[in-house]
Amino acid sequence: MSLDNNIRSFDDLLQAARLQPLPQRLLFVFTSRGIADKPNPAQKTRYEQGTGGELTPVLCVDKRPEQLHDFETLIEKSRHTGQDWDIVFAGAMEDHSPWLPENEDVDKTLKQMMAMIRAGTIGPLLAFDRQGDPIMFEAA
Repeated sequence: MSLDNNIRSFDDLLQAARLQPLPQRLLFVFTSRGIADKPNPAQKTRYEQGTGGELTPVLCVDKRPEQLHDFETLIEKSRHTGQDWDIVFAGAMEDHSPWLPENEDVDKTLKQMMAMIRAGTIGPLLAFDRQGDPIMFEAA
């Protein structure tokens, strides 16, 4: 499934995944916001204002659309991990083996998503804050 500009909310993401002709997996990478070890004054100011910082992946999970009723369901599942997070990134892929509990394609794609986040190349991913509101990133 391609994540396109028509997805403006978490509900849109769920709806789009459910409407696909082939089974889908929704992929989520939860990140924590921090600041560089030696930030310059501008970085420090942006971080303190809540508009800057570095995102570090802390948790990833895949879910089938039918496993999530809404964003609160995802939040509740994340609470059980005990891992604190600030922003969740979402992606989607066709589930070529829905009958198998382990899917190497899912693991590979989640690792790619984490690498993209670490590198700051998050363009094709959707991002949501803890309230489920979409986040748009600007170049620093």
